[in-house]
Amino acid sequence: MNRTMIISALGSIVVASCTSLPPRPGFDEVLGDVQSRLAQRVYWRQGGPEDEAVDGYIDELLKQPLTPDAAVQIALLSNRRLQAIYEELGVAQAQVVQAGLLTNPVLDAAIKFPAGDGITKIDFGIALNFLDVFFIPLRKSVAEAEFEQARWRVIGAVLDLAAKTRSAFIEAQANHQRVEMFEQVVSSTSASYDAMRQLYEAGNVTTLMLRNEQALRDEARLGLASARLRQMESRERLTELMGLWGHRTSWSVESSLPAISDESMPLEDAERQAVANSLDLAAVRSRIEARGRSLGLTRTASLLRRAEAGATAERDDGNWYIGPVVTLPIPLFDQGQARVASAQAVLRQSLHEYEALAVQVRAALRLARDRYVAAERVARFYRDEILPLRSQILADTFLQYNAMQIGVFELLVAKQQQIDAGRRYIDALEAYWLARVDLEQILSGHLSSRWLNDAPRSLPVADSMGMTTLQEGH
Repeated sequence: MNRTMIISALGSIVVASCTSLPPRPGFDEVLGDVQSRLAQRVYWRQGGPEDEAVDGYIDELLKQPLTPDAAVQIALLSNRRLQAIYEELGVAQAQVVQAGLLTNPVLDAAIKFPAGDGITKIDFGIALNFLDVFFIPLRKSVAEAEFEQARWRVIGAVLDLAAKTRSAFIEAQANHQRVEMFEQVVSSTSASYDAMRQLYEAGNVTTLMLRNEQALRDEARLGLASARLRQMESRERLTELMGLWGHRTSWSVESSLPAISDESMPLEDAERQAVANSLDLAAVRSRIEARGRSLGLTRTASLLRRAEAGATAERDDGNWYIGPVVTLPIPLFDQGQARVASAQAVLRQSLHEYEALAVQVRAALRLARDRYVAAERVARFYRDEILPLRSQILADTFLQYNAMQIGVFELLVAKQQQIDAGRRYIDALEAYWLARVDLEQILSGHLSSRWLNDAPRSLPVADSMGMTTLQEGH
């Protein structure tokens, strides 16, 4: 060891003796990074008086119908699983502090009583692993790299929760809109059935016509019951993500999904942006750095894993004998080859993981981009083509029915087709906003577990005429 390393090691000992753990280690960096990507507040609950102020802010947000941004903000402030993840920063910071501490010295003491005549002998010894003095800077360097990796994981968890909450809000909003649509359908079909029954009782329509009208009403009722069940499920999912319980579960939501944005998302150079912003890649880079430093520590310590120096004292015949003691391992059999080879393999493994993840980020971005473009095209087609066409068909059918040119069955079919078109438009609008959330999440820097493990969401499709048109337009 040269003089510079010795001075650095001694300096580390002095600093370590004065080190204390900050209450929220690394959280300021997390806060700044999250706000630059989400423009949302985050808060680490630790039981202080500030928690009450945060709860009051959440209550204010809940007094109004929730917007997507408000739901995400509540989740970031209240979700307890996210709060548990914040504690990883505390664990990692504690490991950094621990890496800067010397190993405690070991005290040995022995008392030897004579079997016959004689005096009692007393032996004392104290030893310290003096190599710790030189390993402290390396150990701290490894721990700091692991702390940086933990920080990236925490930021990724924040982005993941924000995306899940926004998606859950969209699903809850879409299901709320489906319930409203089916309530209108049930009201309309019930009124139509009542009118048809009066005509039937007067002998103006056949039993078949009445039963067709009744079937349409009953199918609408079943659709309403199913929509209400889906609404309840999506509501509970959103409530869970927002971390709410008790009286706070009585929140309300804006009733309808927003219309499609007039402008498409800018997608030029999106792949490069996704890679540059990727928190997942940053976390793996920190892991590579930590393992590279760990390899250096392994090589340094492979031959002298434990070398101790200290002093010993012995009392014999009334006299004390004091002197130094040194313990050095002899690297005769184990010279650290296996540990160094293992550390090298782990480092190469991290490098391969980084390259594989970079490929995965690019592929996920391209898939999310294509799905967003397709979902936007489908939703616009429903809005601009299918819905106006179905409304016009129903209006023309009414004219022909009033002119006695067609029967009630054709009219019922036209009404059913318009209802189906409205339902599919809600599906298409929901898929559009969900695809947009997925794409924004990847561009902001996080590849969620859904892209790693689950199948992509399926897109709603138009009817045969609509899909043919879309394919031709593509």
